[in-house]
Amino acid sequence: MRGHLIAAILVLSFSVMTCSADDTPQFKITSKRSNDRVEVKSDKDKVVLDVRSPFGISSATIERTTEQWPEKVLIQLRLKGLENVKVSTDKLKLEASVSSQNGDARLWKDGKEDSPLNAKSPYWMEIRIMDSDGKPIKALPLKEGYFEMQLPKKFFEGNPRSFKLDWIDFYR
Repeated sequence: MRGHLIAAILVLSFSVMTCSADDTPQFKITSKRSNDRVEVKSDKDKVVLDVRSPFGISSATIERTTEQWPEKVLIQLRLKGLENVKVSTDKLKLEASVSSQNGDARLWKDGKEDSPLNAKSPYWMEIRIMDSDGKPIKALPLKEGYFEMQLPKKFFEGNPRSFKLDWIDFYR
């Protein structure tokens, strides 16, 4: 039974096109689950990908339809907790988790969890826990609010066409 459910979930996908002010699509977003939502908020040099995932475990592929990625790409994950988040291209994988006890984040590259990154790494991304008003907090589980991270410029080296975002909420 569980195997059939997993297979059904893997087959299910949902695709959304997002547009800029001139109605030119900026991104094609394909999510694993039909009830996941990725809202895109953008201006000239920044885009915010606001992710809502009722189930708490899922993924999305974000594909740019423009020549370049914006200068800043922020991800907001509206989850209660963050057991794991992974952002990956065909050449690079960054992963992170946030402790449910104290809200501290750990970040690592290419599956090397035993070699955490620090703020001096070009792949570093700070993970901030925000309340519903966008103010920093530490208390988990989140009732309203989100985890926010700005993807490092180094992540977009080589201008990849797309990246994949995977997440697991430890409160389900």
